[in-house]
Amino acid sequence: MHGTKTSNPLADRIAKTLADFTEWLRAFGETSWDYQSFFAGPVGGRAKALYYSHGLVGTAAVAPMIFCEAFLPTGRRLFHHPMRFPIADAHYAMGFAFLYQATGDSSQLDNAVHFLTELKKSRCPGFKEYCWGYPFNWVTRNGTIKEQTPLITTTPYCYEAFLQVFELTGEEDWKLVVESIARHAAADIKDFRTSERASSCSYTPFDKGGVVNAAAYRAFLLTSASKFLGRDDYWKIAERNLNFVLESQKPDGSWFYAMDGVRDFIDHYHTCFVMKAIAKVYGLSGYEPCKEALSKGIKYYLENLFDDEGLPNPFSKAPRLTVYKRELYDWAECINLCLLLRDRFPELDRTLEKVVTHILKVWVKRDGSFRSRKLHLGWDNVPMHRWGQSQMFRSLAFYLSEARRVTDNKSRAENAMEQQFLPLASQPV
Repeated sequence: MHGTKTSNPLADRIAKTLADFTEWLRAFGETSWDYQSFFAGPVGGRAKALYYSHGLVGTAAVAPMIFCEAFLPTGRRLFHHPMRFPIADAHYAMGFAFLYQATGDSSQLDNAVHFLTELKKSRCPGFKEYCWGYPFNWVTRNGTIKEQTPLITTTPYCYEAFLQVFELTGEEDWKLVVESIARHAAADIKDFRTSERASSCSYTPFDKGGVVNAAAYRAFLLTSASKFLGRDDYWKIAERNLNFVLESQKPDGSWFYAMDGVRDFIDHYHTCFVMKAIAKVYGLSGYEPCKEALSKGIKYYLENLFDDEGLPNPFSKAPRLTVYKRELYDWAECINLCLLLRDRFPELDRTLEKVVTHILKVWVKRDGSFRSRKLHLGWDNVPMHRWGQSQMFRSLAFYLSEARRVTDNKSRAENAMEQQFLPLASQPV
C-alpha cells in the first residue's frame, strides 16, 4: 500500500499484513463459515435447544458439535454452509475507510463503498428503517431469535460504517441511511426502566432487556446521532441507557454480561464492547460519570483479563471450561480499546504494542488471513468473517490510520518550527 510509510516500524509491518489480507479476501470471497455454524442449521439448532431445556439429554445431543469445535474445526462444513454476515461487512467497510485515510488510495474507499452497498442489500426485511441481524436462526437460552431479526449489537456497527464513509465522501445516500438507523434504534428497540435515572434496552425489538453491552451499544449510537443530527431527544434515551451501564458496574470495575441473575459471566470482548461505548460517549458528550467508570473498568481489565504473559485471556481469572485457550476476537477488541483510551491510560500503550506484535508474529497465516482460535490442542484455522477476520482487519487498519495521523501531525509541527526559524536564518551574521 503506497503512502503508508510512517515513523512507526510496527505500523509499517501492519501495512504489509493488511495488503496481504486484502489479497486473501479478494481470493477467498465474502462469505464464510462461522463459529455458530455447528448450531445454525436445523440439526445443530435442535440439539442446542435441547441442551438448554433437557440437561443430560441435551448435553449428549450437542456433544458431537463440541467435539468438532475442539478437535476438528473443519467439521463445520458438515452442519451448515458459508454465509454473508452484515456485521462483518460493516467491519470491512470501516477497515477500508481507515486504509483510505491512512494511504489516500481511492481504491480503498471504493472497497468501503462496495461493502456499504452489500449492507444496503442485507438489511432486515419487514422493518421500515434500516437495521440488521444474523442470517441464521440463533438458539439462545431464552429461545430462538429468528434470522433477520434486528440486533442492537449488530446495527450500531453498520451505523458507524455508513457515518464514517459519509464523512469521507459527503454522499447524501449514506446520510439518509444513518438517519434511518437512528430512528430504528430510538423507536424499535424498547426501554425498560431500572432506576429513576436509568433504563436497560431490548436486544431485539421483541425481548425484555437486561444485557449490559446492548444498552452500551444503543447509548453510543444515539449519542452519536444526537450530535450528528442535532436531536436532543436521542440524547435523553441514550443517557438513560448509559446510566444503566454505569449503575451495572460492580465495585471492582467489572460488568456481568447481563443483570438477570443468570448470565453473570465476565469475558474479554464483552468488557471491551462496554468500555469502547463508554469511551465514545464520553468523547462525544463529556458526560462526567464516564471518567470514573473507565478508570475502574481499565484497572479491572488489565488485572483480570490478561494472562501472565500480558496477553488477552478470554475470561476473567475465575476458571471456565471452554474448547479454546485464546480467541482472535478478543485480540481485535483489545487493540480497539487500547487505541481509543491509550492517551488517557498510558499503560494501554504497552499492552497495545505487545498484543499487535504477537498478532503479527503468531496469528497471521501464510495465505494472509488470521488464525481464528488457539485450541487446547493446536489451532482453529477456519477463516470466519464474523468471528475475528473482519474485526482484526478493522482494528489493524484503525492502528495504521492512527499511526499515519501521528506521523502527519509530527511532520506538520516540525514544518511549523522550521517556518518560525526561516526569518532568522535569512538574516546576515
